Amino acid sequence: MAELKRDWTLNQGAFGRLLEWLDEGEDSKGERYLEVRRRLRLYFDRKNCLSPDDLTDETLNRIARKLEEKGSITDVSALHYCYIVAKYVFLENLRRLKAEHIGAAEDVRQDTAQGQSVKTESDDEAREKMHGCLEKCLDELPNDDRELILEYYRGEGRETIERRSELAGRLGLSKNALILRASRIRTRLEGCVRSCCGEG
Repeated sequence: MAELKRDWTLNQGAFGRLLEWLDEGEDSKGERYLEVRRRLRLYFDRKNCLSPDDLTDETLNRIARKLEEKGSITDVSALHYCYIVAKYVFLENLRRLKAEHIGAAEDVRQDTAQGQSVKTESDDEAREKMHGCLEKCLDELPNDDRELILEYYRGEGRETIERRSELAGRLGLSKNALILRASRIRTRLEGCVRSCCGEG
């Protein structure tokens, strides 16, 4: 499965096509998207992925791009196709992590052979650093965006869906507009956290 181009980003038109395609002829007002997103997140979570939300977003972005390029995907049901793409995303992530692990092990071997002391962050330290960066990046967001993203990702299951409906009403947005706005804020946050952690 082709990888997304680096410069491709989800836009209103592509997101609208994705929602229509997921609805399969019935307007669910974004509910079907939320349900599919929840299922994909559980799929990655069950496979013990470290970042199920990121992999879920990557899966849905790839599908949105495919729809933008092809216009439609009709050979299988929407949900089935989502799982097919999710499997590819999972396997690619697994290969990437394995390559990083092998590369890190090789670096350690080389450093040790040269008699250098090797400093590696423990998982706890890395997690602490990431949380610190997330807090810093959240603080840098405009107040409205910070409140929206924190409220958007609070809770689980049915409670989340109901809260997001209330949030959309409070902000005077459609559910689709709220989803897109939250997605843009999340993308900005992820870039900030990666940069803060020294990955970007």
